[in-house]
Amino acid sequence: MQSTAATVSEYLAELPDDRREVIEAIREVVLANLPTGYVEEMNWGMISYEVPLKTSGKTYNGKPLMYSALGNQKRHMVLYLCGLYCKPEIKKRFEADWAGSGKKLDMGAACVRFKKLDDLHLPAVKMAISAVSIEDFIAAVPKKK
Repeated sequence: MQSTAATVSEYLAELPDDRREVIEAIREVVLANLPTGYVEEMNWGMISYEVPLKTSGKTYNGKPLMYSALGNQKRHMVLYLCGLYCKPEIKKRFEADWAGSGKKLDMGAACVRFKKLDDLHLPAVKMAISAVSIEDFIAAVPKKK
């Protein structure tokens, strides 16, 4: 369910109450752990935490580089953690931390799917969000030719 909301406030307002509470709680975690330089915007129909184009320069698709994002889907909510793919040790640590929590990790390529806040292992999320500086993230992304 891609939103057409222009602002984060509009996006949150259009969510059902139960999902809004969860998205707002995770948003607070993301914002509290987001390295300096990333900005919160609406992009790709979700709340996106991204590298401004003025910082990254040209990208392969002309859009800001998405570091993380938070979205509402039909059957679940999703937290994208693109920084996990910058360094293999970050992803391994994330998966090991999550496994140690006893919670089931429902993860796609860069997204963690969940239905309620308790589905998430927040210490692993905090680590993943804070793990990659904006400079390291930019350096890890293939350059436009």
